[in-house]
Amino acid sequence: MLSRDRRTGYRVPLEIFLNQYARDRLVRGLTTNIGPTGMFLQTARAPHSQPPATQVVGLEFELPGTGEVIWARGEICYAAADSYALGAGIRFTGMARLHARLLRDFCAEARHQHLNGLLQGIRTPAARGRALA
Repeated sequence: MLSRDRRTGYRVPLEIFLNQYARDRLVRGLTTNIGPTGMFLQTARAPHSQPPATQVVGLEFELPGTGEVIWARGEICYAAADSYALGAGIRFTGMARLHARLLRDFCAEARHQHLNGLLQGIRTPAARGRALA
């Protein structure tokens, strides 16, 4: 499902592991969605830790099918926590042009495939209804 909130762009569902560098410390995380301007990331929560306030983080990840490791800088814009995980909405603030273009193209293709799937679902029942008549 595509989502659009206060963001300037769309996000597409994507679950990949990545490396987040916060305060010179490596933290492994799992994305739930990504877009050209940011992502949502979940990490394990250390006992008694609080969600970070606005913080700059480094990100290292590989988009499926690209074979290219993307390095980006981001700012945590939203954070929430439960007993086991920290969730963070991250806005990209720095990325090489090549990586930004790769990410934009990846998201556009994923959105295109998602919308085509929805259209096929709409068209298929109509075609079946005509065949039965």
